[in-house]
Amino acid sequence: MLVTGVSRFLGGKLAQRLEADPDIDLVVGVDLEEPEFDLERTEFIRADIRNPLIVKVLQTTEVDTVVHLNIVATPTRVGGRPAMKELNVIGTMQLFAACQKATSVRKVVMKSTTAVYGASPRDPAVFTEGMGPRDVPRTGYAKDAVEVEQYARDFGRRRRDVELTVLRFANFLGPDIETTLTRYFSLPVIPTPAGYDPRIQLIHEDDALEVLARAVREDHPGIYNVAADGVLYLSQAVRTLGRLPLPVILPLVVPLAMALRRFGYVDFATDQLQYLLYGRVADNERLAGRFGYRPRRTTRDTLVDFA
Repeated sequence: MLVTGVSRFLGGKLAQRLEADPDIDLVVGVDLEEPEFDLERTEFIRADIRNPLIVKVLQTTEVDTVVHLNIVATPTRVGGRPAMKELNVIGTMQLFAACQKATSVRKVVMKSTTAVYGASPRDPAVFTEGMGPRDVPRTGYAKDAVEVEQYARDFGRRRRDVELTVLRFANFLGPDIETTLTRYFSLPVIPTPAGYDPRIQLIHEDDALEVLARAVREDHPGIYNVAADGVLYLSQAVRTLGRLPLPVILPLVVPLAMALRRFGYVDFATDQLQYLLYGRVADNERLAGRFGYRPRRTTRDTLVDFA
């Protein structure tokens, strides 16, 4: 197994689970930074997936499964929006090019996001995997996700012998993971857009890891929405957390988000603010039926556990 993005929460936690499995001979972790978790059996390789030399890593290790988790949503962590786009899009392109040349690769599991559906007032009540966005994302993380999935589909057509699984995760939340949403919900007073009350859908970090582990160990080709049952309105989420809402009129939403990012409170890219206006809900019946897993925690349960 080869896991990209092993220095981050999901990559590190997944590597821990994989190396504890005696049936897995080798776990290779690839990233530019040291993993934040103690890994005993994982072979860490400091490498940049944006570099074409990543093909040598695959050929040398002869892994048969690649888990691509090195897709980031926060520009500040990687040095700004240009670096984020390069890591997400160019990195994925180079990785799939390397997988195409590596004859040992038989399975690829990729982390994607429900952000590919966008967020707009014209959205359907629920997105299924076969639907596209009503308004195609033109900037930021959502645009990256759309391009990344296109590279995945192109790779799938070129290497039909490789099993390809794409997991579109809802927003992660939990007691240990740190994301834009966890920092937003941790503010003592939570800014909310005045006149809007979007539907929020989450996925607990434990459920996300379980889905990743099953996708690696079992055969589940295809695209799956990975989201918890149930939704909450943003106002309900704020009350559940015991926080005070701070209604913000629409013209001040972007300046406030930029100020919060500048002072290091929340790394909220302005292109993701549409989510806090219109929300987004994804159907998880394919995950429950075809994949065979229903998240143990609902959206409300996930928020309560985080609280």
